[in-house]
Amino acid sequence: MIGRWLGSRTNRVHRTSPLAAVPTPPSAGVLSCRVLDPVNEPVRHAEFVVTDSLGRSVVSGGADPFGSFMTTVPAGEYRLAVQAEGYTPYRATTQVAENSLASLGDVTLQVARPPELPGPGDWEIESAHSSVGFTARHIGLARIHGQFKSFAGVIRLTEPVERSAMHVVIDAASIDTNMRMRDDHLRSADFLDVERFPTLEFYSERFVHKGGNRWAVTGALSLHGVTRTVTLDTEYLGLGNGMEGEVRAACRATTELHRDDFTVSWQTMLARGIAVVGPSIRVDLDIQVVRKG
Repeated sequence: MIGRWLGSRTNRVHRTSPLAAVPTPPSAGVLSCRVLDPVNEPVRHAEFVVTDSLGRSVVSGGADPFGSFMTTVPAGEYRLAVQAEGYTPYRATTQVAENSLASLGDVTLQVARPPELPGPGDWEIESAHSSVGFTARHIGLARIHGQFKSFAGVIRLTEPVERSAMHVVIDAASIDTNMRMRDDHLRSADFLDVERFPTLEFYSERFVHKGGNRWAVTGALSLHGVTRTVTLDTEYLGLGNGMEGEVRAACRATTELHRDDFTVSWQTMLARGIAVVGPSIRVDLDIQVVRKG
């Protein structure tokens, strides 16, 4: 009798304890897994997407510091996609029952092979398939999205790539936020002062491989007569062929600039009743390069 009671209690605790800390509504269950690398260390930056049987996204999120992911979903069949920078994506299908835990256990991600790098030589930015954009918050209001429409640049790739160099020149007057009055103001002495400083220039001789297809490109940005060190968080997208068969390489990069670092005083503009953009600006680059002919 005692043995049966202990067995029954043990089974009950085992069945309910995985859900004890997770509020589970009626007709719902819990989906979980832990993501490890090939040496059984947690992948802390793993990202998850859970979709239903019709392919609709149900929930998404990131792993905790231990590489674990847990979510409550209505009972049903789900597909789980796990991805992390530098690893091959993982996909699985599982059934989640009411008031139960559907655990995929430990999921091991395999290290992805980095995309092939372009060969040594001079590669120039192909402006027709590239963009230099930025996002800034209008003080107290919504975000402003803009771009520079005129720019040019060359990357001199070497072997190894870490010794490469690049030089990019941007026409300051080509700024475009889709509002002529604002663009004229951004070109004025209050902001870019394009008459005195007609270009923005970036020069780098520091390429650092961060793993997988991630690179850090650090260099000197000259803007508004001031030069500061800036690091581009860069994602290399690989090689491809253009419509005419030419080989091209592509990458995306982001960085954040602070206007005060370049002596553009937003406090002065506020004192004069001018609200243009906030103190920080996110820069987004989408670049394709072709071998310089």
